[in-house]
Amino acid sequence: MIKTLWIKLVAPIDGPLMAFTGLLLLTALIAMASASPERMTAQFVNLAVALAVMRVAAQVPPQRLMHLALPVYLAGLLLLVAVALFGDISKGARRWLNLGFMRIQPSELMKIAMPLMLAWYFQKHEALLRLRDYAVATAILLVPVALIARQPDLGTAILVLAAGFFVIFLAGLPWKVIIGLAAAAGAAAPFAWNLLHDYQRQRILTLLDPERDPLGKGFHIIQSTIAIGSGGILGKGWGQGTQAQLEFIPERHTDFIFAVFSEEFGLLGNLVLLVLYALLIGRGLQIAANAATLFARLLGGAITLIFFTYAFVNMGMVSGILPVVGVPLPFISYGGTALVTLCLGIGILMSIQKNRMLVQK
Repeated sequence: MIKTLWIKLVAPIDGPLMAFTGLLLLTALIAMASASPERMTAQFVNLAVALAVMRVAAQVPPQRLMHLALPVYLAGLLLLVAVALFGDISKGARRWLNLGFMRIQPSELMKIAMPLMLAWYFQKHEALLRLRDYAVATAILLVPVALIARQPDLGTAILVLAAGFFVIFLAGLPWKVIIGLAAAAGAAAPFAWNLLHDYQRQRILTLLDPERDPLGKGFHIIQSTIAIGSGGILGKGWGQGTQAQLEFIPERHTDFIFAVFSEEFGLLGNLVLLVLYALLIGRGLQIAANAATLFARLLGGAITLIFFTYAFVNMGMVSGILPVVGVPLPFISYGGTALVTLCLGIGILMSIQKNRMLVQK
Protein backbone atom coordinates (compact mmCIF):
# COMPACT_ATOMS: atom_id res chain seq x y z
CA MET A 1 0.00 0.00 0.00
CA ILE A 2 2.82 2.40 0.90
CA LYS A 3 4.60 1.59 -2.36
CA THR A 4 1.40 2.22 -4.35
CA LEU A 5 0.86 5.54 -2.58
CA TRP A 6 4.49 6.51 -3.32
CA ILE A 7 4.05 5.70 -7.01
CA LYS A 8 0.87 7.76 -7.24
CA LEU A 9 2.03 10.81 -5.27
CA VAL A 10 5.78 11.09 -5.68
CA ALA A 11 6.95 9.07 -8.68
CA PRO A 12 5.64 11.52 -11.35
CA ILE A 13 7.49 14.44 -9.71
CA ASP A 14 10.81 15.28 -11.36
CA GLY A 15 13.16 16.31 -8.56
CA PRO A 16 15.32 18.94 -10.32
CA LEU A 17 12.36 20.50 -12.14
CA MET A 18 10.35 20.66 -8.91
CA ALA A 19 13.30 22.14 -7.03
CA PHE A 20 13.84 24.96 -9.53
CA THR A 21 10.09 25.66 -9.71
CA GLY A 22 9.82 25.61 -5.93
CA LEU A 23 12.67 28.12 -5.54
CA LEU A 24 11.01 30.45 -8.04
CA LEU A 25 7.67 30.16 -6.19
CA LEU A 26 9.43 30.88 -2.88
CA THR A 27 11.04 33.93 -4.47
CA ALA A 28 7.58 34.99 -5.62
CA LEU A 29 6.20 34.84 -2.10
CA ILE A 30 9.12 36.89 -0.76
CA ALA A 31 8.63 39.53 -3.45
CA MET A 32 4.85 39.54 -3.04
CA ALA A 33 5.07 39.98 0.73
CA SER A 34 6.89 43.25 0.08
CA ALA A 35 5.08 44.46 -3.04
CA SER A 36 1.51 43.72 -1.94
CA PRO A 37 1.17 41.98 1.46
CA GLU A 38 -2.62 42.33 1.41
CA ARG A 39 -2.75 39.88 -1.52
CA MET A 40 -0.74 37.13 0.14
CA THR A 41 -3.79 35.08 1.17
CA ALA A 42 -5.22 35.16 -2.35
CA GLN A 43 -1.83 34.23 -3.80
CA PHE A 44 -1.57 31.21 -1.49
CA VAL A 45 -4.95 30.06 -2.84
CA ASN A 46 -3.70 30.60 -6.42
CA LEU A 47 -0.56 28.64 -5.60
CA ALA A 48 -2.52 25.73 -4.10
CA VAL A 49 -4.72 25.49 -7.19
CA ALA A 50 -1.72 25.74 -9.53
CA LEU A 51 0.21 23.00 -7.71
CA ALA A 52 -2.87 20.75 -7.77
CA VAL A 53 -3.16 21.26 -11.54
CA MET A 54 0.55 20.51 -11.92
CA ARG A 55 0.16 17.32 -9.90
CA VAL A 56 -2.76 16.11 -12.03
CA ALA A 57 -1.00 16.98 -15.30
CA ALA A 58 2.09 15.05 -14.20
CA GLN A 59 -0.01 11.87 -14.09
CA VAL A 60 -1.49 12.23 -17.58
CA PRO A 61 0.72 10.33 -20.08
CA PRO A 62 1.77 12.09 -23.31
CA GLN A 63 -0.25 9.55 -25.30
CA ARG A 64 -3.44 10.78 -23.62
CA LEU A 65 -2.42 14.40 -24.15
CA MET A 66 -1.99 13.69 -27.85
CA HIS A 67 -5.55 12.37 -28.06
CA LEU A 68 -6.82 15.51 -26.31
CA ALA A 69 -4.90 17.93 -28.57
CA LEU A 70 -7.47 18.38 -31.34
CA PRO A 71 -10.57 18.62 -29.08
CA VAL A 72 -8.84 21.11 -26.77
CA TYR A 73 -7.69 23.27 -29.69
CA LEU A 74 -11.16 23.29 -31.30
CA ALA A 75 -12.79 24.08 -27.96
CA GLY A 76 -10.37 26.97 -27.45
CA LEU A 77 -11.08 28.25 -30.96
CA LEU A 78 -14.84 28.15 -30.40
CA LEU A 79 -14.46 29.98 -27.11
CA LEU A 80 -12.40 32.69 -28.80
CA VAL A 81 -15.13 33.12 -31.42
CA ALA A 82 -17.69 33.29 -28.58
CA VAL A 83 -15.61 36.00 -26.91
CA ALA A 84 -15.57 38.00 -30.16
CA LEU A 85 -19.36 37.73 -30.41
CA PHE A 86 -20.58 37.79 -26.81
CA GLY A 87 -17.58 38.58 -24.59
CA ASP A 88 -17.61 41.12 -21.76
CA ILE A 89 -15.92 44.43 -22.47
CA SER A 90 -13.55 45.71 -19.76
CA LYS A 91 -11.18 48.69 -20.12
CA GLY A 92 -11.85 48.81 -23.84
CA ALA A 93 -10.99 45.14 -24.48
CA ARG A 94 -13.24 42.14 -25.08
CA ARG A 95 -11.30 39.28 -23.49
CA TRP A 96 -13.64 37.58 -21.03
CA LEU A 97 -16.55 35.20 -21.51
CA ASN A 98 -19.27 35.25 -18.87
CA LEU A 99 -20.64 31.76 -18.22
CA GLY A 100 -23.07 32.95 -15.56
CA PHE A 101 -21.39 31.27 -12.59
CA MET A 102 -17.88 32.41 -13.57
CA ARG A 103 -15.86 34.40 -16.12
CA ILE A 104 -13.14 32.75 -18.17
CA GLN A 105 -10.39 34.09 -20.44
CA PRO A 106 -10.19 31.57 -23.33
CA SER A 107 -6.99 33.09 -24.72
CA GLU A 108 -5.11 31.62 -21.74
CA LEU A 109 -6.19 28.14 -22.80
CA MET A 110 -4.49 28.62 -26.16
CA LYS A 111 -1.06 28.98 -24.53
CA ILE A 112 -1.16 25.22 -23.93
CA ALA A 113 -3.67 24.18 -26.61
CA MET A 114 -1.53 25.65 -29.40
CA PRO A 115 1.67 23.65 -28.79
CA LEU A 116 -0.49 20.57 -28.10
CA MET A 117 -2.25 20.93 -31.45
CA LEU A 118 0.85 21.62 -33.53
CA ALA A 119 2.84 18.85 -31.84
CA TRP A 120 -0.04 16.47 -32.63
CA TYR A 121 -0.12 17.66 -36.25
CA PHE A 122 3.60 17.13 -36.80
CA GLN A 123 3.45 13.73 -35.08
CA LYS A 124 0.77 12.67 -37.57
CA HIS A 125 2.93 13.79 -40.50
CA GLU A 126 6.27 12.68 -39.07
CA ALA A 127 7.03 10.19 -41.85
CA LEU A 128 7.26 12.83 -44.58
CA LEU A 129 7.29 16.49 -43.60
CA ARG A 130 6.95 18.83 -46.56
CA LEU A 131 6.85 22.59 -46.89
CA ARG A 132 3.07 22.32 -47.27
CA ASP A 133 2.83 20.85 -43.76
CA TYR A 134 4.63 23.88 -42.31
CA ALA A 135 2.21 26.14 -44.19
CA VAL A 136 -0.80 24.29 -42.75
CA ALA A 137 0.74 24.50 -39.27
CA THR A 138 1.21 28.25 -39.74
CA ALA A 139 -2.47 28.62 -40.64
CA ILE A 140 -3.45 26.60 -37.56
CA LEU A 141 -1.36 29.04 -35.51
CA LEU A 142 -2.43 32.33 -37.06
CA VAL A 143 -6.21 31.87 -36.74
CA PRO A 144 -6.35 31.97 -32.91
CA VAL A 145 -3.53 34.54 -32.77
CA ALA A 146 -5.59 36.87 -34.98
CA LEU A 147 -8.67 36.38 -32.78
CA ILE A 148 -6.67 37.16 -29.64
CA ALA A 149 -4.97 40.22 -31.16
CA ARG A 150 -8.40 41.50 -32.21
CA GLN A 151 -9.68 41.54 -28.60
CA PRO A 152 -7.14 43.35 -28.31
CA ASP A 153 -4.65 41.44 -26.14
CA LEU A 154 -1.21 41.88 -27.66
CA GLY A 155 0.66 40.28 -24.74
CA THR A 156 -1.26 36.99 -24.90
CA ALA A 157 -1.19 37.02 -28.71
CA ILE A 158 2.62 37.25 -28.59
CA LEU A 159 2.84 34.32 -26.15
CA VAL A 160 0.51 32.12 -28.20
CA LEU A 161 2.37 33.05 -31.39
CA ALA A 162 5.67 32.19 -29.73
CA ALA A 163 4.32 28.87 -28.44
CA GLY A 164 3.25 27.86 -31.93
CA PHE A 165 6.40 29.14 -33.63
CA PHE A 166 8.61 27.15 -31.26
CA VAL A 167 6.83 23.93 -32.27
CA ILE A 168 7.16 24.73 -35.98
CA PHE A 169 10.82 25.65 -35.53
CA LEU A 170 11.65 22.52 -33.52
CA ALA A 171 9.85 20.40 -36.12
CA GLY A 172 12.59 21.37 -38.59
CA LEU A 173 11.44 24.52 -40.38
CA PRO A 174 14.29 25.31 -42.83
CA TRP A 175 16.48 28.29 -41.95
CA LYS A 176 16.06 29.78 -45.40
CA VAL A 177 12.31 29.95 -44.80
CA ILE A 178 12.85 31.57 -41.39
CA ILE A 179 15.20 34.17 -42.88
CA GLY A 180 12.76 34.83 -45.70
CA LEU A 181 9.87 35.30 -43.27
CA ALA A 182 11.96 37.62 -41.11
CA ALA A 183 12.86 39.73 -44.15
CA ALA A 184 9.20 39.84 -45.23
CA ALA A 185 8.14 40.88 -41.71
CA GLY A 186 10.72 43.67 -41.72
CA ALA A 187 9.51 44.91 -45.10
CA ALA A 188 5.88 44.80 -43.95
CA ALA A 189 6.55 46.66 -40.68
CA PRO A 190 5.65 50.12 -42.06
CA PHE A 191 2.31 48.77 -43.32
CA ALA A 192 1.67 46.88 -40.07
CA TRP A 193 2.00 50.17 -38.19
CA ASN A 194 -1.34 51.29 -39.62
CA LEU A 195 -2.99 48.08 -38.42
CA LEU A 196 -2.04 48.66 -34.78
CA HIS A 197 -4.50 50.10 -32.30
CA ASP A 198 -3.75 53.65 -31.19
CA TYR A 199 -2.73 52.53 -27.68
CA GLN A 200 -0.29 50.01 -29.20
CA ARG A 201 1.35 52.70 -31.35
CA GLN A 202 1.59 54.91 -28.27
CA ARG A 203 3.40 52.14 -26.39
CA ILE A 204 6.02 51.85 -29.10
CA LEU A 205 6.50 55.62 -29.25
CA THR A 206 6.74 55.73 -25.46
CA LEU A 207 9.42 53.03 -25.54
CA LEU A 208 11.50 55.17 -27.89
CA ASP A 209 10.99 58.32 -25.81
CA PRO A 210 9.30 57.85 -22.43
CA GLU A 211 9.95 61.49 -21.54
CA ARG A 212 7.44 62.60 -24.18
CA ASP A 213 4.69 61.88 -21.64
CA PRO A 214 6.40 61.40 -18.24
CA LEU A 215 3.20 61.60 -16.19
CA GLY A 216 1.10 59.53 -18.57
CA LYS A 217 2.15 56.84 -21.04
CA GLY A 218 5.83 57.01 -20.02
CA PHE A 219 5.23 56.85 -16.28
CA HIS A 220 5.46 53.05 -16.02
CA ILE A 221 8.79 52.76 -17.83
CA ILE A 222 10.38 55.79 -16.14
CA GLN A 223 9.51 54.65 -12.62
CA SER A 224 10.47 51.00 -13.22
CA THR A 225 13.87 51.92 -14.67
CA ILE A 226 14.50 54.26 -11.73
CA ALA A 227 13.70 51.38 -9.36
CA ILE A 228 16.00 48.95 -11.19
CA GLY A 229 18.87 51.44 -11.28
CA SER A 230 18.50 52.53 -7.66
CA GLY A 231 18.85 48.94 -6.46
CA GLY A 232 22.57 48.98 -7.26
CA ILE A 233 24.63 45.85 -6.68
CA LEU A 234 23.13 44.54 -3.44
CA GLY A 235 19.75 46.28 -3.37
CA LYS A 236 18.10 48.36 -0.67
CA GLY A 237 16.87 45.37 1.30
CA TRP A 238 13.54 43.55 1.56
CA GLY A 239 10.70 46.01 2.10
CA GLN A 240 13.03 49.01 1.85
CA GLY A 241 12.52 49.96 -1.80
CA THR A 242 11.27 53.53 -1.94
CA GLN A 243 9.83 53.31 -5.45
CA ALA A 244 7.69 50.34 -4.46
CA GLN A 245 6.78 51.25 -0.89
CA LEU A 246 5.82 54.82 -1.85
CA GLU A 247 3.73 53.39 -4.71
CA PHE A 248 5.58 55.06 -7.57
CA ILE A 249 5.59 51.74 -9.47
CA PRO A 250 2.19 50.96 -11.05
CA GLU A 251 1.10 47.31 -11.13
CA ARG A 252 3.95 46.52 -8.75
CA HIS A 253 2.45 43.16 -7.75
CA THR A 254 1.79 41.93 -11.31
CA ASP A 255 3.57 42.98 -14.51
CA PHE A 256 6.12 45.24 -12.79
CA ILE A 257 7.08 43.07 -9.83
CA PHE A 258 10.55 42.66 -11.37
CA ALA A 259 11.18 46.36 -10.70
CA VAL A 260 10.28 45.82 -7.03
CA PHE A 261 12.55 42.79 -6.81
CA SER A 262 15.42 44.64 -8.53
CA GLU A 263 15.22 47.63 -6.22
CA GLU A 264 15.22 45.51 -3.08
CA PHE A 265 17.72 42.80 -4.07
CA GLY A 266 19.84 44.60 -6.65
CA LEU A 267 21.99 43.17 -9.40
CA LEU A 268 23.00 40.19 -7.26
CA GLY A 269 19.37 39.23 -6.68
CA ASN A 270 18.64 39.57 -10.39
CA LEU A 271 21.56 37.26 -11.22
CA VAL A 272 20.21 34.64 -8.81
CA LEU A 273 16.77 34.95 -10.44
CA LEU A 274 18.28 34.58 -13.91
CA VAL A 275 20.22 31.49 -12.81
CA LEU A 276 16.99 29.91 -11.52
CA TYR A 277 15.27 30.58 -14.83
CA ALA A 278 18.28 29.21 -16.73
CA LEU A 279 18.27 26.02 -14.64
CA LEU A 280 14.53 25.56 -15.12
CA ILE A 281 14.77 26.08 -18.88
CA GLY A 282 17.84 23.86 -19.14
CA ARG A 283 16.09 21.04 -17.30
CA GLY A 284 13.01 21.44 -19.47
CA LEU A 285 15.04 21.24 -22.66
CA GLN A 286 16.84 18.17 -21.33
CA ILE A 287 13.50 16.48 -20.66
CA ALA A 288 12.28 17.40 -24.14
CA ALA A 289 15.45 16.07 -25.80
CA ASN A 290 15.09 12.70 -24.04
CA ALA A 291 11.37 12.29 -24.81
CA ALA A 292 10.16 9.06 -26.40
CA THR A 293 8.16 10.54 -29.31
CA LEU A 294 8.25 13.49 -31.68
CA PHE A 295 5.01 14.76 -30.11
CA ALA A 296 6.54 14.78 -26.63
CA ARG A 297 9.79 16.38 -27.83
CA LEU A 298 7.99 19.19 -29.64
CA LEU A 299 5.52 19.77 -26.81
CA GLY A 300 8.20 19.73 -24.11
CA GLY A 301 10.52 22.00 -26.08
CA ALA A 302 7.77 24.53 -26.85
CA ILE A 303 6.52 24.68 -23.25
CA THR A 304 10.05 25.20 -21.97
CA LEU A 305 10.78 27.97 -24.45
CA ILE A 306 7.52 29.65 -23.45
CA PHE A 307 8.99 30.06 -19.95
CA PHE A 308 11.92 31.84 -21.61
CA THR A 309 9.55 34.06 -23.62
CA TYR A 310 7.58 35.05 -20.51
CA ALA A 311 10.77 36.02 -18.66
CA PHE A 312 12.44 37.76 -21.60
CA VAL A 313 9.42 39.86 -22.55
CA ASN A 314 8.58 40.85 -18.97
CA MET A 315 12.13 41.80 -18.01
CA GLY A 316 12.55 43.58 -21.33
CA MET A 317 9.45 45.72 -20.92
CA VAL A 318 10.14 46.53 -17.25
CA SER A 319 13.73 47.57 -18.02
CA GLY A 320 12.62 49.69 -20.98
CA ILE A 321 14.00 47.74 -23.94
CA LEU A 322 10.60 46.35 -25.08
CA PRO A 323 7.13 47.93 -25.26
CA VAL A 324 4.77 47.36 -22.33
CA VAL A 325 2.51 44.50 -23.44
CA GLY A 326 1.13 43.08 -20.21
CA VAL A 327 3.14 39.86 -19.83
CA PRO A 328 3.69 38.66 -16.22
CA LEU A 329 7.04 37.53 -14.82
CA PRO A 330 6.73 33.70 -14.82
CA PHE A 331 6.02 32.13 -11.41
CA ILE A 332 6.68 35.51 -9.71
CA SER A 333 3.86 37.90 -10.65
CA TYR A 334 0.58 37.85 -8.76
CA GLY A 335 -2.35 36.17 -10.48
CA GLY A 336 -4.10 32.85 -10.76
CA THR A 337 -4.64 32.24 -14.47
CA ALA A 338 -1.03 32.67 -15.57
CA LEU A 339 0.29 30.71 -12.59
CA VAL A 340 -2.06 27.80 -13.30
CA THR A 341 -1.03 27.81 -16.98
CA LEU A 342 2.67 27.80 -16.08
CA CYS A 343 2.31 25.01 -13.51
CA LEU A 344 0.25 23.04 -16.03
CA GLY A 345 3.26 23.29 -18.32
CA ILE A 346 5.55 22.06 -15.54
CA GLY A 347 3.22 19.12 -14.94
CA ILE A 348 3.29 18.19 -18.63
CA LEU A 349 7.11 18.25 -18.58
CA MET A 350 7.06 15.92 -15.57
CA SER A 351 4.72 13.58 -17.42
CA ILE A 352 7.05 13.57 -20.44
CA GLN A 353 10.00 12.77 -18.18
CA LYS A 354 8.14 9.98 -16.41
CA ASN A 355 7.12 8.37 -19.71
CA ARG A 356 10.39 8.98 -21.58
CA MET A 357 11.10 5.26 -22.02
CA LEU A 358 7.63 4.37 -23.23
CA VAL A 359 6.93 3.79 -26.91
CA GLN A 360 3.72 5.29 -28.25
CA LYS A 361 1.25 2.84 -29.70
